[in-house]
Amino acid sequence: MSKAKVTGFLPIDTDDESLRERHVDQSKANTSDIQGEQLDCSDQLEKEHKTKKGEQYTTLKILRDIIGPLLLTIWSFYLRFKRIDQNNYVVWDEAHFGKFGSYYIKHEYYHDVHPPLGKMLIALSEWIAGFDGQFDFSSNNAYPENVNFKIMRQFNATFGALCTPVAFFTAKWMGFNYLTVYLIATMVTLEHSYIALSKFILLDSMLLFFSMTTFACMVKLYTLRKQQMTRKWSLWMLLTGLSIGCVCSVKWVGLFITVVVGLYTCIELFLLYCDSGLPRIKYYKHWLIRIINLIVIPFLIYLYCFKIHFVLLYKSGTGDSTTNTLFQINLEGTQIEAGPRDVVFGSELTIRSHGLSPNLLHSHVQLYPEGSGQRQITGYGFADSNNVWKFEFSRSSGLELDQNGTLNGKIIPITDGMEVRLSHKNTGSSLHSHDVPSHVSRGNFEVSGYGSQSVGDEKDDWIIEIVKQMDSPNPAYSNENSTILHPVSTFFRLRHKVLGCYLASTGLTYPAWGFKQAEIVCKDSWSRRDKSTWWNVEDHWNNNLEAAKDYIPPKSNFWTDFILTNFAMASSNSALVPDEDKYDSLSSDAWEWPTLHKGLRMCSWAGYIPRYYLMGSPFNTWISTASLIIFPFVVLFLLYRWRRQTLYLSDDKIWQVAIQGIFPFISWMTHYLPFVMMGRVTYVHHYVPALYFAILVFGFVIDFALTRAHWIVKYPIYLSLFGGCIYIYNLFAPICQGMHGDRAEYSSLQWLSTWDIAF
Repeated sequence: MSKAKVTGFLPIDTDDESLRERHVDQSKANTSDIQGEQLDCSDQLEKEHKTKKGEQYTTLKILRDIIGPLLLTIWSFYLRFKRIDQNNYVVWDEAHFGKFGSYYIKHEYYHDVHPPLGKMLIALSEWIAGFDGQFDFSSNNAYPENVNFKIMRQFNATFGALCTPVAFFTAKWMGFNYLTVYLIATMVTLEHSYIALSKFILLDSMLLFFSMTTFACMVKLYTLRKQQMTRKWSLWMLLTGLSIGCVCSVKWVGLFITVVVGLYTCIELFLLYCDSGLPRIKYYKHWLIRIINLIVIPFLIYLYCFKIHFVLLYKSGTGDSTTNTLFQINLEGTQIEAGPRDVVFGSELTIRSHGLSPNLLHSHVQLYPEGSGQRQITGYGFADSNNVWKFEFSRSSGLELDQNGTLNGKIIPITDGMEVRLSHKNTGSSLHSHDVPSHVSRGNFEVSGYGSQSVGDEKDDWIIEIVKQMDSPNPAYSNENSTILHPVSTFFRLRHKVLGCYLASTGLTYPAWGFKQAEIVCKDSWSRRDKSTWWNVEDHWNNNLEAAKDYIPPKSNFWTDFILTNFAMASSNSALVPDEDKYDSLSSDAWEWPTLHKGLRMCSWAGYIPRYYLMGSPFNTWISTASLIIFPFVVLFLLYRWRRQTLYLSDDKIWQVAIQGIFPFISWMTHYLPFVMMGRVTYVHHYVPALYFAILVFGFVIDFALTRAHWIVKYPIYLSLFGGCIYIYNLFAPICQGMHGDRAEYSSLQWLSTWDIAF
C-alpha cells in the first residue's frame, strides 16, 4: 500500500476510495454547519428587529394612549381648579344647589325640579368640607370663614375635569385618527363654558360628565359588537345602564342621551332579528339582557336615589307642601296639628287631594273670568287661612247647626254615605258645582264657591264615600270605626248629589288669573280607584272634641311618595315659563346658543370682585356649528357615491359612519331641539351637553376631510386647529378664570354687540 498524505485532519489515500468518501462527507457537513450558522444569524437579526419594532410600538402606544391623555387630564384639572376660590361670594345658582345640599346636612325636606342624585353629591362635598348647614347660600352673599366653599367647588370641578379623558377615549373608540382624537379632547379641555360651570357648586358638570360616560359606554359597545355575550361586552352593557341611571338621576335632561342609547339598541336588535343563523332563544336572551341592563338597572338607580333622599330628609322643611298628608305628618317637626279623631258636623278642617297635584282645597274672593263668574276653587299647597272649610248639613236636609256647633246639643259624626255641605270659612260661600264646563281640562264641570250661609241651592250638596281606612300603629286607635270620617287616616270621595260627578284635582294649573294654582273640577269617574277623586282631612279643629295627642299616624307608602314627588317635579318644570311682565336679562333663546349670540353674567358685575361670563369658546362653538351644517352634505355625498356605485359601503363602513357622525348628530338634536320647542325659560347652560356632541360632529367632518389628504395639507390644517383652539382659549380665558378690575380693560373681548362682557 502507498503511504498516505496528510491533509488537514484526514489522511487521504488516492488509492483508498473509502477515505475519499469520508472526506467528501466531512466537507458537506462543514458547509451545512456554515449555512446553518448563517440562517441562525439571520433569524436572530429578524427577531431582534421585530423586538425592537415591538418595543417602539409599545412606547408609542404608551405615549399616545396613556401619557397623552394623562397630561391633558392634568391640564384640565389645573384649569378648573385655578383660582377656584378667588370669588368668595355665592355665584349664580350656587344659591339654589348649595342650599339644597345644606338641607341634607340639616335633614330638612325640600322640593326641587331636579332628581336628587346631583344634590346629594353636593351634600357629600359639603359634608367632606365640614359644613354644618347653617349658611343659607343667599345670592351674592359672601361665604363666612367657617364655610370651606373651596372644597365644595373642587369636588364639583372634578366632574368637569374628568370630562377630558372621557372625551379622549370616546373619540379613540369611535375610530378617529389620533390627531382628531387629541383635537376633540383639547377642545373639551379648553371649552370656556365647561371651565366656568365646573368652578362652582352646580349640577351642570355632573350632568355633562354622566352624559359623556353614557355615550362613551355606547361607543364601547359598538367596538364590541362582534363579541356580544362575552364577559367584556356584558361588563360594558352593565356600565351603560349604570351611567344612564346616574345621568337621569342628576337631571331629567339625561333622558335625551337615553333616547340615543335606545335607538342604538333597537338597531342592534333589529340586525340580530335579521340574522337567520341566530337561534330564537339566543335572540330573546339578547332582549332580556338589554332590558335588565338598560331599563331595569337605570330605573333601580333612579328609584334608590329617591329612597336615600327620603331617608335623609326626615324633618319638616320648605318642601312639605308638595307631599301628601301621611308623608308630612311623619316628618319630625310636622306643621300638621294633632286634632280630634272623629270629624263631625261643625268641624273646621283642611282637605288634601290624593291626585298628582296633592294640594289643599282652596278658595278666595277672586272670581272666574269666564263660565259662571263665581268664586274660584283651586288647589293650593301652602298653609293659608283660605284652605279652611267647615262641614255643614246639606241644603236638602233643612238642618242647621246651633251656635255651639251642634244639633240641639248633639254631636253628629260624618259617616259614609252622608250628605254634607262644605262652607268656606273666610268667604262664607259653599263648595258648588253645576253644568258649566271646566276652564282648563276638557269634559269636566266647573267647581265654584257660591252663595252664603243663607243663600244656596241643592247643588251645594255632596255625598261622602269612604274608600279606605288606614290603621294606626298605636293599638289604642287600631279599631277606629271605619264608617266614620277620621282625619289623616280616612280616604274619601265627594260625589255631587245632582250631577253625580266627583270632586277631583286634574293635575293641571289655571292661567295667571287663577294664580297658577291647581285646577279643581267635578269629573265623571268610573273607577273607585281613581286617585284624582280621593281626599283626606289634614288639619282638624273642633272645640267640642278633645285632640288626640297620643295618636300615631300610619306610615306613608314609598311608591305613592315617589310618584307624587316626580309629578310635583314635572309640574314645577312646566311652571318655569317666561314672565311676560318681567325682563329676564339672564335668559336666552335656543337659537342664540349655537350662534353664540348671547352670554350670561354669572355674578355681580361690580369691579371689586372677580367676574365670570358664561359663554362658549368662539372657536369651539362656531366651528362645531359650521360642522353641523356641513355634516348633512357629507352624508348626501356618501350616499350619492354609493348610489353611483363609486363607493362600496360595507357593513363595517356603514357602522363607522353611523357611530362617528350620525349618532353624534342625533345626540346633538336630542339635546338641542327640545329646548327649541319647549315653552319654559331657557339659559345658556342648557346648551352644554349639546355642544359636546357638536364637537364630535366636527371631529367626524374634519376626520373625513383630512384622513386621505397629503401630509403637506393635513398637518398644517391640524396645526392651525390646535393653535386656534389654544389661542382663543388664552384670549378669552378671563371670562372663565375671572375678570378683575375695570370692565373697560376687557373691551377687546366684545366681539359682538350683543355680548355684555365689557359694559
